[in-house]
Amino acid sequence: MTSKTPIRVAVTGAAGNIGYALLFRIASGDMLGKDQPVILQMLEIPTEGAQKALKGVAMELDDCAFPLLADMVLTDDPKVAFKDANWSLLVGSKPRGPGMERADLLKDNGKIFIAQGRAIDEVAADDARIAVVGNPCNTNVMIAASQAKRLTADRFTAMVRLDENRGRAQLAKKAGVSINEVSDLYIYGNHSPTMFADFTHAKIGGKPAAQVIGDETWLKNDYLPAVGKRGAAIIEARGQSSAASAANALIDHIRDLVTPGKVHSVAINSEGRYGFAEGLWAGMPVKTTTPGAYEVVTTYEMDDFAKSKIALTNDELVGERDTVKDMLG
Repeated sequence: MTSKTPIRVAVTGAAGNIGYALLFRIASGDMLGKDQPVILQMLEIPTEGAQKALKGVAMELDDCAFPLLADMVLTDDPKVAFKDANWSLLVGSKPRGPGMERADLLKDNGKIFIAQGRAIDEVAADDARIAVVGNPCNTNVMIAASQAKRLTADRFTAMVRLDENRGRAQLAKKAGVSINEVSDLYIYGNHSPTMFADFTHAKIGGKPAAQVIGDETWLKNDYLPAVGKRGAAIIEARGQSSAASAANALIDHIRDLVTPGKVHSVAINSEGRYGFAEGLWAGMPVKTTTPGAYEVVTTYEMDDFAKSKIALTNDELVGERDTVKDMLG
């Protein structure tokens, strides 16, 4: 058995569908390594039903007898959940209800992420890293990061990896190749239908994807909307939003953030790169330098089509920021 110190991983919305698909993968070592013990610190809302469900999840985790699962904390208190956490995975958020305007959703979730951002900044470990999944994740991570006084903005990321995975899978299917053949596909902008899956730099079998596919009209008019609206298509098909694929993408997101040399799509503070407004959290390619740290890959030059797509997703992100501007610390 490993002698490594356990890493504390806080998970919000832990008894929800994504949480349920996620926790067993973390405990088995898929995320942080097969020799890395973990302590799961699981947060759920303070209702009897949610806390009871969380106990059931913990019982199942016990019954899996994972060698790497060193301990569990079950709580409805953010300060308990985030105490000394090395990674905080913010999965839980309020879903959009029937007839609900996006602005209302932004404001309702904003309150949650103000509280969580403050709690993490106050009690999490000195090396704390945060990954936001709860939608709208780009704006939620901006709100959480704005509350931090101790932790720097680069510690806060949001997940666009599900879009990257979806985009790679669609290209592989179209080209009739293994998913391993598709590389260099990165996601720019918002985790929403406006995001830009940059097929212009993607490769299939080491060759330009556009050349291999040989159908620019399909790439622009079919492929991009299919990737952007995949979440809605899954809701239409199964009556529920993506859960297992979202959990899998979060495992990929964190695993690649702790693996030096990996290049992958992450939503981070744009700092004005790739034509995004300053201070937005936007998807773009990063290269992991040391575990948890990264540098942005800035070498991709965008053609006019790509620039126009980035401008659209940037406009949406600016609009979201304007909606929640009174919540930004």
